[in-house]
Amino acid sequence: MKVSSISELKKELHELPQKQLVELCLSLAKYKKDNKEFLDYLLFQAHDKQSFVAAIKTEIDEHFEELKFQTNLYFVKKSLRKLLRIITKYCKYIGDKASAADLHIYFCSKLKASKIPYHKSQLLVNMYEQQLKKINTLILALHEDLQQDYLNELERIL
Repeated sequence: MKVSSISELKKELHELPQKQLVELCLSLAKYKKDNKEFLDYLLFQAHDKQSFVAAIKTEIDEHFEELKFQTNLYFVKKSLRKLLRIITKYCKYIGDKASAADLHIYFCSKLKASKIPYHKSQLLVNMYEQQLKKINTLILALHEDLQQDYLNELERIL
């Protein structure tokens, strides 16, 4: 089955009446949970990115609170990977490299501040270093003024 290009889809969507567009959006939202979450973000939260980022940071805090009581590094690793998938999904929703860098820096600072012995597991050390690489890549894509601010934040957690 051949999938149409974005430009073809855009042209076709411009020709549809509003009622039919609403029905298409709702059917997309019903199809997959991620589509529903993204539509929710676009409709209700996209206008205020800072409060959305604050809500994500609260969710990160809650995940780290749950991890305090976990002693098995295997389950800690699985939980941290799940949290990183959530952060990555939200960063895609936002589409802003500065906010993405902020969230990843926040994750690394919470990991470092937690009493999780991540240095005992090479997989967790690799995960942490991978996040640092991702942060550096995101920072380099920002404006020079913002770069310095985020580099200062990054130095604080190193």
